[in-house]
Amino acid sequence: MKSAYLIKPGRIELVEKSIPDPGEGEVLIRVKSALTCGTDLKAYLRGHPLIPMPGPFGHEFSGVIAEVGSGVNGFKKDEPVMLVHTAPCGECGYCKRGLFNLCRVLTKDMTLGAFSEYIIVNKRVVKQNMFHKPDSVSFEQAAFLEPLSCVVHGVRVLNPQRKDNVLIIGTGPIGLLFIQVLKLKGVNVAVLGRNSFKLNLAKELGADEIFTYSEDLLNFTDGFGFDSVIECTGKKEVWLKSVSYIRKGGTVLLFGGLKSGTEVCYNAGRLHYDEITLKGVFHYTPDDIKEAADLIKSGNLKLTKLISGNFSLSDITVAFEKLSKGEGIKYLIEP
Repeated sequence: MKSAYLIKPGRIELVEKSIPDPGEGEVLIRVKSALTCGTDLKAYLRGHPLIPMPGPFGHEFSGVIAEVGSGVNGFKKDEPVMLVHTAPCGECGYCKRGLFNLCRVLTKDMTLGAFSEYIIVNKRVVKQNMFHKPDSVSFEQAAFLEPLSCVVHGVRVLNPQRKDNVLIIGTGPIGLLFIQVLKLKGVNVAVLGRNSFKLNLAKELGADEIFTYSEDLLNFTDGFGFDSVIECTGKKEVWLKSVSYIRKGGTVLLFGGLKSGTEVCYNAGRLHYDEITLKGVFHYTPDDIKEAADLIKSGNLKLTKLISGNFSLSDITVAFEKLSKGEGIKYLIEP
């Protein structure tokens, strides 16, 4: 089988490997659709602590079960499935407290290698976070389960109320997914960005208003400030600027990750006297995944609007070069 390996930043190679056999509790998936994502792009540009190099690349995908390992219940060969690439252990101190997204082993054995013809899915994922794909859902839509689960988790943490004014900063795939999930909850959504194409798409996907960085977006709230701000760029200067748009008692959700070791400094008076909450958010829980799966099955999300083009495995570098130049949102890789 052919598999794309990230050798080092800026270099992806196709390697020929034997098709692996699934072990006890595992399944072998024939990948039908795989998507690029922001984490993949970070790894391609500068490396990423959760994506070893050289190593298999990609983690947003859907496919068909090619082989089933011993002890697997509820799934059989030739069934189409939708899934994510991690699952919690259920036994560590964080899992016992219900903090499944912070599980100690969650990121230790991630299912990486979606940019391949076949991929082995580990036992914990098969048992907890893999679902049958209905015929009404395309493989392209099903591949959105992982990023959508992250967004669902963010919305759950934020817990916005109906008619809240929420500002999303960033028009990448995560920001565009946040728009759709929030609008289903009856939230007023403003989006701040720079790219006119992506801003117009944000409007098409349900944003109530779109703004560039040169505009006074507080007019959206009559100068009061936003109830919540969701930072989706992963840029230090935007993390710092985010508190400028929040009302007293509001929450800034810091979704876009910064490089480990990066330090940020906020006005202590603003945080203290205005009771502003800065909230980090990471990954998802099994409940988030189930909710995301239900959202995909509902047909209420315009997921394929976020796919900017299709590429074969042999042309995967072209997709990442486009993303590195700010061209496109997500690309579909079809092994």
